Amino acid sequence: MTSVDSSSKSIQDLSLPLDRDVFLRTLIRELSGTLQNLIGLEEASGFISVVGQNMGKQIDHSYKSALKASSLSREQVAQVLVDLKQRIQGDFYIIEETDEKIVFGSYSCPFAEKVVGRPSMCMMTSNVFGSIAADNLGYAKVELQETIAEGASGCKVVVYLKDTEDAEEAEGREYFKA
Repeated sequence: MTSVDSSSKSIQDLSLPLDRDVFLRTLIRELSGTLQNLIGLEEASGFISVVGQNMGKQIDHSYKSALKASSLSREQVAQVLVDLKQRIQGDFYIIEETDEKIVFGSYSCPFAEKVVGRPSMCMMTSNVFGSIAADNLGYAKVELQETIAEGASGCKVVVYLKDTEDAEEAEGREYFKA
């Protein structure tokens, strides 16, 4: 009986890279990888986009409730997008902010190393950013110019706020106020 107790205790004392955060990031990585392998990157991105859009709506509602606001200004949208990424350990910051677009940079991803090789996971950022910006400002187009998922050292995300010539030429997803 003591060998079972000491065996259990030694297992509990093992230093393993396993906690809720690592488990959930790995789960999302494996789900996105399975989707990418089974149905392709574009379709996998589509599925993850739906999740991201729903999360964007929930996050937008949370910020508006906390701010007691029915809508957010462009400046507030920019601040909210940086703040939400900071809260989930994505080191996002603003590179440029104009009436036409907000350019974000990041040195880290909330999914950390689990995002490498899984560009479909970037649809979470695209859809959360796009749905929050469009719901508050009427329109958004999100271009993922550089991503850690595709091997870059950081991310560069452009959120176009107006349907300008630059936005038209950009490769990205468009979002409209619901």
